[in-house]
Amino acid sequence: MEVGSLPVELWRVILAYLPLPDLGRCCLVCRAWRELILSLDNTRWRQLCLGCLECRHPNWPSRPHLEPPSWREALKQHALATRTWTQNGPELQSSACLHFFRRRKDRRVWHVGSGCEFETLRGALGVAGPYDRVVLHPGVYEEQAEVALKVPVELVGLGQLGEVSLLVCVEQQCPTARLCNLVFMPAWFSTVVYKTSWGHVQLDNCNFEGAQLQVRGPGTCQARFCSFSQGSSAHLLGVALSLLDSCDFSGSDTASVTVEGPPVSERNWACKHLAALARTFPSCGLPGSNGSPRGPQATGEPKLPHANVMVRDVSKEDWPRKTGMESMCQGTVIEDGWSDGEHSEGEEEQHGGEKTSNINRPFTLGYKLPCDHHGLSHLLKPRSDGSLPPASSPDPPSVAHQPLSLQQELQKDPEAQMLAASIQGCILRRCLFREGKGGVHLCNYGQARLEGNVFRGLNYAVRCIQNATIVMLRNEVSECRASGVFLRLSAQGLIAENNIHSNGEAGLDIRKGANPIILCNRIHSGLRSGVVVLGNGKGSIRSNQIYNNKEAGVYILFSGNPVVSGNLIFQGQAAGIAVNENGRGTITENVIRENQWGGVDIRRGGDPILRNNHICHGYSDGVVVGERGRGLIEGNYIYCNKGCGVWVMSSSLPQLLGNYITHNSMYGLAVFCRKDPENKEARQGSWPGHEAVDAGERRGGEGGRRGQENLNEEGELFAWESDLDSEDERHSARRSISVALVEGNCMSYNGAVGLYVKSSEPLNVVANLVNSNRGTGIAVLQSNQLTRLVTNCILNNTRGGVTVERDCRVELRGNGIYKNGGHGISFCGDGQIGENDVVGNRGYGIQVSGYADVKVLRNRVQPTQGCGIAVLGAVKGTVHDNLLFQGHPGNKKTLLHTDPGNESCVLRNNSILKHSNSFSSASPWALENPSPRPIAEPPSGPSSSRYPSRLAVSMTTRISATVESGCHNNGSMFCSIL
Repeated sequence: MEVGSLPVELWRVILAYLPLPDLGRCCLVCRAWRELILSLDNTRWRQLCLGCLECRHPNWPSRPHLEPPSWREALKQHALATRTWTQNGPELQSSACLHFFRRRKDRRVWHVGSGCEFETLRGALGVAGPYDRVVLHPGVYEEQAEVALKVPVELVGLGQLGEVSLLVCVEQQCPTARLCNLVFMPAWFSTVVYKTSWGHVQLDNCNFEGAQLQVRGPGTCQARFCSFSQGSSAHLLGVALSLLDSCDFSGSDTASVTVEGPPVSERNWACKHLAALARTFPSCGLPGSNGSPRGPQATGEPKLPHANVMVRDVSKEDWPRKTGMESMCQGTVIEDGWSDGEHSEGEEEQHGGEKTSNINRPFTLGYKLPCDHHGLSHLLKPRSDGSLPPASSPDPPSVAHQPLSLQQELQKDPEAQMLAASIQGCILRRCLFREGKGGVHLCNYGQARLEGNVFRGLNYAVRCIQNATIVMLRNEVSECRASGVFLRLSAQGLIAENNIHSNGEAGLDIRKGANPIILCNRIHSGLRSGVVVLGNGKGSIRSNQIYNNKEAGVYILFSGNPVVSGNLIFQGQAAGIAVNENGRGTITENVIRENQWGGVDIRRGGDPILRNNHICHGYSDGVVVGERGRGLIEGNYIYCNKGCGVWVMSSSLPQLLGNYITHNSMYGLAVFCRKDPENKEARQGSWPGHEAVDAGERRGGEGGRRGQENLNEEGELFAWESDLDSEDERHSARRSISVALVEGNCMSYNGAVGLYVKSSEPLNVVANLVNSNRGTGIAVLQSNQLTRLVTNCILNNTRGGVTVERDCRVELRGNGIYKNGGHGISFCGDGQIGENDVVGNRGYGIQVSGYADVKVLRNRVQPTQGCGIAVLGAVKGTVHDNLLFQGHPGNKKTLLHTDPGNESCVLRNNSILKHSNSFSSASPWALENPSPRPIAEPPSGPSSSRYPSRLAVSMTTRISATVESGCHNNGSMFCSIL
């Protein structure tokens, strides 16, 4: 009969009455009939799939509301899986065609129940032959002693699930068995209802209520569409391979699934069939497969503002409006009695007889000393493509950083690729774990693979300890009362493309030598931190999206030492990354943006490597180095933060090398005399196990937080002190320093002072570019120890170049101070001003005032309108061997001015060059021998780094001094952590 003789709709109505065998025969008629049968997927095939008593909805139990891709394919997979237990016959090697002539095993069917052949299960099993079927009619079957399965048999419950209940303890002593449509409850003498130590058992559509399934290697298990409730669990000991597919675990008193011991080397016959079934499940991100959609919108959640990875460009006109810089930077000060530039303007009015407007009045020099080819000028020149570098661009930088996909990560990491492809131990896929104590517990070298599962409402989802190995792909972990995934005691594995959110503690908790690979996950909306690494924990945390957590996105403490690379960490309600309590770590190439507190917060012995990150658009400071903070901070882009770019507190020893610190609303870099409070209660945290937590993340609001449950089932206490490395071991990888170092950074277009120093600790500031900031370039307000400003370039700042207040000890050597809106150098402290070029500034070149004790020697100075060098007040010291160039021809102020009553300052050997009538015919003035300072050579040839930290600075000698305690003054207006 031709298909075209009737309408397709009518054929579908007719074929809907055919049973499954007849539909299969119709598929073999012709191609037209096959296409017609396949078109019945949402009608007849759906009815057949849902009508099968041996299976449930294909997406049960985690997503039963979602339609499967194909109902026919789901029914086919079910049919293939139900026959796995029978595939243990000998294989015929002589000829493939002999397979068609094999005799089918004669299977008998035995009925058990009231009025049937047998009334007890034990009686039916006593006469059943190999591969017979035992059908249990509705009822409750109880055995007073253990029942042994000695021949392969199939036990099937008749009727709906729940009508046949077994109160038995079954021990399997045969190669294979199958149990279907049964409810298992514990017998009076044991909670273990089924156990096998060498055979294979297949469980289809069974319920376990308060009972335990026990499988010991080389035994294997395949469980499909089973429920484990009322404290039921599966315990697998040394299994080589077992598969739990589409099972529901709820109400557990301990872990729902426990995998213990290394997989045994001996394998039974079922392992190869289970491995084939396991590979039919699409592994996310593997070569040749399509990964799941990524980003906050992947699961139908509302899209968060700025949740995309692209950071928007902001125009020069829009930037102050978008960040609120106009309101914050007008008179932005931290000390009420000081404003960077107000002092110098007042003195100019007092000593010059008239007040000049240094900021708005245009000016011209009679002859400008060329200074544009100084040692750091290459950082201001346009690139080969015509774009401006971040140091000279008036617009904020933009970044289009997209975290790598899992496939890209696996291609560059052979170890992760090997883990992603491994099929060993216990495999759990598409299961639901809910409302219990624990989900999956791995210990003692156990191995498990988790794919597409849902963990919800547990104490913890996954606990991996004692050298166990876990592979987690595309799972959802949410609403756990403690941490979602917990790894310790040298656990390892791969955790990739999971959605980990809304947990009571950390999304991922890594400690005590655990070293997992964490790739391409979404870790968000946690009530504490996203990822916590502590107690010598390690790990590689790469290409994840970590956002909207109430505490730090990544929290490293107690000698934790992970690699954090290529992540997008954004919109956190505290710091993006916090490194505390001797934490370490290598933090590279991340985008850390839009966090409420510091982008990166380092304190109390934290000593990370922070390199090549974008730290931007934060609502507080970009990087905070708190009390006793350390670390190498190199090559980062720190921009568009509403607080300071970098905030450093006293008694901290960071190394800031080659960073771009630009377009922040307050100071570019602020070094403050400030210590964290000695608050014992604030220092003690409430992580499970009583580990200390950064008191800064509490901010005074969680002092009464209740203690959490100790999740250590063995009952041991977490003595973190025993986990810490020695001081020598912690700092052996990097040269110890005793003075904070700021070298090779670009601090440009910030809303206040470029570099603000108010500290009682020594500080070395070497070869930095301080450019176009809205306040003074460098301001030193307090410096009891020596602050060294060496070979820096300070230019085009709205107010003065360098301001040094009274009682400060400062050395200025080899700097280039050009074209600033106020005085080039305003100095009221003690120290030395030597070998600097101070050219083109609108106020005085060098103003020394107050009770300063200073040596001013071998400087080259050309002011615009004021004095070249002005000595005002009771200044002590010497001014000698300086070269002064006249600026504007109409400037009536002397180039070298000293108050008449000053007898304690010695002036000698200073040279003054003025304009003459024949100036046009004379050789023009130039900064020669040496060339304009700072003297540095630009990088020659291709370099491995784009950052100015690689410059070969010729004039610097790093000094060392002991670190002393500082005073306690006000801190950041935005980041008053602790």
